[in-house]
Amino acid sequence: MPSLPALPRRPALPATAPLLAVTGHTLAVAAPAPPPGSGSGGPPPPPSRRRPREAATTGSGPSGYLALLRLPGATAFTLGGLPARLPAGMFSVSAVLMIAAARGSYALAGAVTATGLAATALVAPWTARLVDRYGQRRVARPAAALAVCGALALVACVRLGAPAWTLFAAYAATATVPNTGAMARARWQALLGEDPARRHTAISFEQAVDEVCFMAGPALAAVLCTALFPEAGTLTGVALLAVGITVFTAQRATEPPPHPRPATGSTAPLRRPGTAPLLAVFLATGIVFGTLEVTTLAFADTAGHAAAGGLIVGLQAAGSCVAGLVYGARAPAGPAAARLPALLALLTAALALPALAATTGSAALLAPAVLCAGMATAPVMITAMTLVQHRTPPARLNEGLTLAVTAILTGIALGAALAGQTADHLTPGTGYTVGLAAACAAIALATRLRAPALSGVRG
Repeated sequence: MPSLPALPRRPALPATAPLLAVTGHTLAVAAPAPPPGSGSGGPPPPPSRRRPREAATTGSGPSGYLALLRLPGATAFTLGGLPARLPAGMFSVSAVLMIAAARGSYALAGAVTATGLAATALVAPWTARLVDRYGQRRVARPAAALAVCGALALVACVRLGAPAWTLFAAYAATATVPNTGAMARARWQALLGEDPARRHTAISFEQAVDEVCFMAGPALAAVLCTALFPEAGTLTGVALLAVGITVFTAQRATEPPPHPRPATGSTAPLRRPGTAPLLAVFLATGIVFGTLEVTTLAFADTAGHAAAGGLIVGLQAAGSCVAGLVYGARAPAGPAAARLPALLALLTAALALPALAATTGSAALLAPAVLCAGMATAPVMITAMTLVQHRTPPARLNEGLTLAVTAILTGIALGAALAGQTADHLTPGTGYTVGLAAACAAIALATRLRAPALSGVRG
């Protein structure tokens, strides 16, 4: 067989010669660095190809929150949701002040608002299920309209001197107020997908927004009802709810798709493993919130600083808001189920500070203690909400989040009632021990979230 002619040898390229490559429609040019010690004065060696940390890719600190709001449509639905959230904290305070001013009975006012809370606990999860199934716009708008009608009916019944039972019926209709916070979290999850660091930042941001509304809503209601007229708080809440839900649901680009037929395996949140102890944690944490607020107000009143009681309670929410933003600035280490018991233990230790300050009888010492206790609450709520989102199918997300909020509200009502009884029959500061007991119970419940049956669940 004849041999092929030898091909001419190509000259070797110098070490610094550029390398050309075609990728798609792009001509890439790479100039490798000269070997060490060549003294050619070429470019420095390329940086390490090690993958950067997750926090660096998603943004940390304040830049992480700014990056979230720069996502298409994020700022629009966030701003639209703010006025829709305020009425949730305004309606109860406004109803109490309005009914007490007209009927002269705080007992009747408290019974009416308690009935509304019970109705919310029953109706809110069903409203959230409809939101998941048919979409936010199609359900939230009529649900808000029904709540607006109930609030306006309450104003009319109070003004016209209608029988007491009509007050209960009218206020119960406000239970259909959509859970804007849950709908906003669902939008973030749809925008961010499976990015754990940015989802953690988004949940922290939503918790901070909740705290701002928690501070501003009741305060705004009290100012309107006392400075203008008793019905001003309810009427303002009606206007904010109508405008806020309209603007929020108008942002169609960020609305998660509805799930008319939940996917196979998308069981109801209450039936999923680990949901019951998680909701019990929310219930116990709500008791902590309720006892902390009522006990602080009762202690300040007994100490002769009733006017400062509201400011001290505001420090609790302010501390939670700031701590939530700081906690969400960086991605935490380890799964949420493992972090939750430790964070609850930290909350329990922080709750001991108001209990110790109450023994001194000094409101000045109580204020920083309540601030520290408030700062310990936000990481707990963020981590627990993360678990809810991880363990709830996307087709039932609004329902799962609303169940968590309902458990918190129920706990707040129980805690407020227990703290009120304690303040009437014992020393005012004793109510803080009720919150401590509830926090200890929450730790025991949180340890069950790490059961082997849940080992394959995210978070």
